[in-house]
Amino acid sequence: MFQRKILHAIFMICAVVLSAPHCVRAQQSHAVITQNGIPMKTRDGVTLYSDIYRPRADGIFPVILMRTPYDKSVSWAVAPAYQIATHGYVVIVQDVRGRHTSEGEWYPFRHESDDGYDAVEWAAALPSSNGKVGMMGGSYVGATQMLSAIAHPPHLAGICPVVTASNYHDGWTYQGGALEQWFDQNWTTQLATNTLWRLIAKNTDALLGAPILPLTHYPAFNYASLPAGDAATAQLAPYYLDWLAHPDYDAYWKQWSIEEHYSDIRVPALHIGGWYDIFLAGTVKNYMGIKAHGATDAARNGQRLLVQIGGHAGFGRRIGDVEFGDEAVKFPSTEVLIDWYDYLFKGVQNEFATEGSATAGKPVRIFVMGENTYHQESDWPPPEAELTRYFLHSGGSANSLRGDGGLSLTAPKKETRDKFTYDPANPVPTIGGSLCCDAGHYEPGPRDQRASENRNDVLVYSTKPLAEDMEVTGPVTLELWGRSSAVDTDFTAKLVDVSPGGFAMNLTDGILRMRYRDSQEKPELMNPDQVYKISVDLWATSNVFKKGHILRLEVSSSNFPRFDRSLNTGADQATSREFVSATNTILHDTEHPSALVVPVIPAGGAAR
Repeated sequence: MFQRKILHAIFMICAVVLSAPHCVRAQQSHAVITQNGIPMKTRDGVTLYSDIYRPRADGIFPVILMRTPYDKSVSWAVAPAYQIATHGYVVIVQDVRGRHTSEGEWYPFRHESDDGYDAVEWAAALPSSNGKVGMMGGSYVGATQMLSAIAHPPHLAGICPVVTASNYHDGWTYQGGALEQWFDQNWTTQLATNTLWRLIAKNTDALLGAPILPLTHYPAFNYASLPAGDAATAQLAPYYLDWLAHPDYDAYWKQWSIEEHYSDIRVPALHIGGWYDIFLAGTVKNYMGIKAHGATDAARNGQRLLVQIGGHAGFGRRIGDVEFGDEAVKFPSTEVLIDWYDYLFKGVQNEFATEGSATAGKPVRIFVMGENTYHQESDWPPPEAELTRYFLHSGGSANSLRGDGGLSLTAPKKETRDKFTYDPANPVPTIGGSLCCDAGHYEPGPRDQRASENRNDVLVYSTKPLAEDMEVTGPVTLELWGRSSAVDTDFTAKLVDVSPGGFAMNLTDGILRMRYRDSQEKPELMNPDQVYKISVDLWATSNVFKKGHILRLEVSSSNFPRFDRSLNTGADQATSREFVSATNTILHDTEHPSALVVPVIPAGGAAR
């Protein structure tokens, strides 16, 4: 049930796009014919099954294709498919290989380029199709779009990938070299559930039990035994073990990396992401990468980006502990998708047009927290943003809220370094943030961070209360000089907006496993107590720090169970049980000017 709620929320985020009550939409309202369980053969002979929703009308129409591992028949897929079809589109929802009604063996990412190519070309040849095929969907359903696009099927004419990644190593399975443990394990369990049911169905035949006496010994199922524990993982979800066996960015990941194939993408795209979404970095990278390197002018000039609030963290006025107001839910969900394809396939001059219409706008629209409204931008990152360094300061006791850590625009001189003990047996617990997929145990989104800030293994650096509003929009980075007593450890960083009442709202965060400080392809352990300059990627945000608020940075070495714990030994993370504590040190002085780098939008800057 929770999985379906999450998937419904993912699709719903397509809603929040343009502040366009005046947006032109093609006024059509067709009755709809539904055809269920329509077969399609892939190039290697596997049959995939689709449900088709098409207008009850003569003529031919553009096609919108969704390829999902999450069951084509659930309401979150059926309801929008039906609505989109009423606007003059043929909508196809297909179970991907090895999932639900479709044949074959399931393995994430492996078959989506070839099967996606075949599905697009099959859809384009349907009698009711006009030959133009677009795609839709979020999360892994967004991945099926991106993986189809890099195969460039001739009849694919547009995509709308929602909250999805650009690289299935960094930004999906790992981040900064650390395993995205909470997501990876939850997603694996969800996926394995359908695989288990398929195994049960394959071994269900009452005839085999009919001759057995006594009747009390009738076997309800015909398998000898079901796998349990880690044996179940190996049989039902072997891909999870493969992920662990490939912690480096190697050929296993490169074979289906989107980032490696931007130059193969030939179609316009509307990329939709969310602050607090687990795949935010991939959303903005896909926009920027295709815009810079797409295979055609249509692709390079046809990229649009929307970043709203929530993503996998939820959909609504309230995300986490924070109320974001009416703008967060202003737009109905499927209308965004309809507007996109009305513009792309039917020539409607709505807000997705960047030239040639009275409603022409800029290609990027983002939700600005604090202001809780949308801004339109000429590009991402906003060109007017000024990278601003907030330098770390302390007298050597920045540990916890009780410490003396500060942030200022003044570079440090001679200062005492900060240090803390990171014990993998007592990691800093995850509090909100970019989580998926079990909100019943760990709630995502913005949450009050003071519980972790009261720990001595969390360094806290804060500005003075701001004298005026300050907008931070764009990528955020921590430039850090650090050292450790261990040969490997993690450094984590979190950007926080603190209100006058003390509520510490997390905005964005990041992690770096030190063996990957220079390369995710070629890890290298540290020399204990050697000083290293590192860069921790906190991804991006858009937030107005209001007058009287405080900009805060947290630095530590764990965020568990969102990320797996560094064991500090340099041993293989996937198979080792041994760990040691590490003394980790942050330097901030003339020779080591550690700084939080944030993109500040100048007051009274370019019109937006």
